[in-house]
Amino acid sequence: MSATNRSKLIAKLHAALKKHYKVPPASPSRPLLEHALYACLLEDCPGELADEGLAKLEQDYFDWNEVRVTTATEIAGVLSSLPDSNKAASRLKSTLQSIFEEFYSFDLDHLKKENLGKAVAKFEKLPGISPFVLSYIIQHGLGGHSIPIDYSAMVIMLVTGIASQSEASDGRVPGLERAIPKSKGIEFANLLHQPAVALTIDANDKTARALIDSVVKGSSSGLDEWLNSKEAAKKRVAQRKAEEREVAKQEAAAIEEAEPVAAVPSGKKKPIRSAAKATSTTNKPKPKKSTQASASAAPTKKTDKSSDAKSNSETKSTKTKTAKTSAESADVAKPAEKKSTTKKTTAKKATKTDSDQSTASKKPAKKSAKKTSSAKAGSETAKPTTKSASSATAKKSTNRKLTKRKPR
Repeated sequence: MSATNRSKLIAKLHAALKKHYKVPPASPSRPLLEHALYACLLEDCPGELADEGLAKLEQDYFDWNEVRVTTATEIAGVLSSLPDSNKAASRLKSTLQSIFEEFYSFDLDHLKKENLGKAVAKFEKLPGISPFVLSYIIQHGLGGHSIPIDYSAMVIMLVTGIASQSEASDGRVPGLERAIPKSKGIEFANLLHQPAVALTIDANDKTARALIDSVVKGSSSGLDEWLNSKEAAKKRVAQRKAEEREVAKQEAAAIEEAEPVAAVPSGKKKPIRSAAKATSTTNKPKPKKSTQASASAAPTKKTDKSSDAKSNSETKSTKTKTAKTSAESADVAKPAEKKSTTKKTTAKKATKTDSDQSTASKKPAKKSAKKTSSAKAGSETAKPTTKSASSATAKKSTNRKLTKRKPR
């Protein structure tokens, strides 16, 4: 829409508002903070109920800081006379909280002395303030020119064709402050607020429908279409949410069915949960249980007795081994002794023959004597060798200490 056509429609709307509605009395002078809180209650609500709600808050609470720390449900209980007390309570609480976090006090009158642009910029930074509340603060508290338009007033602008759907979603009507002068801004805002709230409370209000039909013919039918589309949109949203809930329930049931059963029946192996655990358990060989580990893990009287029996058997086996070795050494020594006795007998016979043959020469006698002496020496050397062998085997057998094994 062109700017000229829009300005003409706005002027026509202003004239129709004067015909169908009366101009309300001027609002009393309030501090800047109270203007902000009153705007939170006035949005989409009649002025009389907003005045009543503000008076209740001032009566029931000690100061605005107490209202700030109070829950939204308690504030909504105090503002129960409002059409939508929950939204009004949440707006009021969020506005108080954002103002306190920004200024650390509830005295905002010093902003009136500052430049309008700087003061507006400070309020625009606050996250809990809606566009309607900001425009009301600029118009009534700071003395600027900004016409507050709430949701109900935007419906009239949309039905009459002054604002498009995209502009209505942004919450601003371009060219509105140009078409309405600053001196008529408060009057136009108060007049527009009356039919807008009446249509939100009752969509079949006759005076409000007559007003919009006087601006643009067929606006009331357009309002019905918009209301029907709004209800259909609400139904679609509710149906979509229900479908999403059903899908979420089905997914949750599928996940529960897919989860493995925690209890494993007896006689069956537990399933391997991860591949890493499977490789670590299957590749590594299982360690064999040793008697030493079992003895060290649980040292009891029975294990002590078994260790004593084992030590006794080991001592018996060592004794038998030493007996065998001594017997073998004795068997080896016997043939050596026989050889020595045979040599002795031969030496005696040789001496007898030498004595009988006195005529023989001295040299052969000396040789026989040498032979006898060598035989004696051989017999004497044979005896100590046998003794040394037996003693060595005995020493080997005795040097081995028989220690009793202690349990670990």
